[in-house]
Amino acid sequence: MKKSNGNNLTFWLFLAPVLLAFFMIIVVPFFVGAFYSLTDWNATARAGAGLKFIGLKNFTDSFADPAFLYSFIVTTIFTIINVIVINLVAVALALVVTSKLKLKNLHRVGFFIPYLIGGLILGFLWQFIFNNAIPAIGEAIPFLKFLANPENLLLSKVGSSILALVIVSSWQYAGYIMMIYVAAIEAVPTTLYEAAKIDGVNGWQRFRNITVPMIAQAFTITMFLTLVNSFKQFDVNYALTAGGPATIFMGKPIFGTELLAMNIYRTAFVSNNLAAGQARAVIFFLVLVIITLIQVRFNKKKEIEL
Repeated sequence: MKKSNGNNLTFWLFLAPVLLAFFMIIVVPFFVGAFYSLTDWNATARAGAGLKFIGLKNFTDSFADPAFLYSFIVTTIFTIINVIVINLVAVALALVVTSKLKLKNLHRVGFFIPYLIGGLILGFLWQFIFNNAIPAIGEAIPFLKFLANPENLLLSKVGSSILALVIVSSWQYAGYIMMIYVAAIEAVPTTLYEAAKIDGVNGWQRFRNITVPMIAQAFTITMFLTLVNSFKQFDVNYALTAGGPATIFMGKPIFGTELLAMNIYRTAFVSNNLAAGQARAVIFFLVLVIITLIQVRFNKKKEIEL
């Protein structure tokens, strides 16, 4: 019994630094921020000095703001498309690099490298590609001349700009998600595939009836990661489109590709309305928690069914 207590004490002593860091960096700032969201904290009122408690006004004002509502809608659309595209591309890449392809380890590295590039650098890089490189190709190749038309630039319209965000985000993140699928696919017993081949099962049937059920846990992880990453997208959004081009929503001119994270940033640090920005961050957190819990529960249920 004493030995067990000693082991428990050692366990908690080793865990204490991590718990302390988590508590001080995550838990305390969250509750402090939640408190400030109920006040009139702004650029002229110092935090903790002369703040006025205003209750849920910042929250109600946020839901009445067309820019916030629009960013909520466009973030949801972006997230749905991005999650689907990233996972489809990642699964396809995983199947390629787990096949009998020559130099498949080199391909794995090549597909993974974009994930190592910072979001800001990535955004500026692809902005140059969309605005300069693609039009230059259009001018050089006659039958692609339409690419040189300024009206056909991906970043010139709201819909195509969202598509551009999906392209860049998928290019960056698909390689990382691919590695999770690779680990799951390689863990599938080869005897299952050999037995299926003997029975005359084709490639698609093997993928649908063997691979998919056996990597169901990987789907839960990758769906969670891509969902969270898409919803909190900021750096690529900031560098690639900066929220533009402009559009009209509820009779008010707003940024057409401003995702939620950027809307919170602009509210807090550009408009200097810190309490309102904090309120939107709390809303963002609660919505993300609810959505991810539903997603994980749904995927876990699917795991059991498979």
